[in-house]
Amino acid sequence: MRTLRFTLLAEGTSDRVLIPILRWMLLRRHGDFEWIGQTADLHALPRPPRSLQNKIKTAIELFPADVLFIHRDADRDLPERRQEQVASAINSCPGAELQQWVPVIPVRMTEAWLLVSEQALRHAAGNPNGRVPLCLPALQDVESVPDPKSVLQDLLVRASELSGRRKKKFSFPEHRARIPDFFQDWEMLLGIPSVKAVHDNIASLNFS
Repeated sequence: MRTLRFTLLAEGTSDRVLIPILRWMLLRRHGDFEWIGQTADLHALPRPPRSLQNKIKTAIELFPADVLFIHRDADRDLPERRQEQVASAINSCPGAELQQWVPVIPVRMTEAWLLVSEQALRHAAGNPNGRVPLCLPALQDVESVPDPKSVLQDLLVRASELSGRRKKKFSFPEHRARIPDFFQDWEMLLGIPSVKAVHDNIASLNFS
């Protein structure tokens, strides 16, 4: 089986949690290949690029891949506006016309994509048999959560059922990164419009 590589150009190091989700979508739509993912860690460079155009240029040069995923949270802007910004940056980047790329635009924040599985949250929190109610938002509402990062952090801490000193030492980044490892029903992610948009773009890629 031929192995292909994909690179995630993310806004922050915490967004590398997207890697297993993107790999699942690639395998779902292009399962004739084995997929290896990497993040374009530009923050470690002596002089990290600042503009999106230069970030894309540097990612293509230093982290070559068959697909480049360009992540931009929508935050308070419209997802369509973010997509236009990504497309404009790609079109103004010399050599990028040869790169297959997909925009990844979660509404508000990446953490919204992780608010879908109570079972995954309990396992990621290290307390799979916990019974404390979590009250996750309905799937159709996850992209409307005003601050999904804070909500996810609160849910993970609650799911851990820790208290006292152990609760204070609870590492949100560490446990957040584990959530995709415990997804049992990946298909439910496609009920989130921004996830479905990435999935549909992946389906249109050509690796012949």
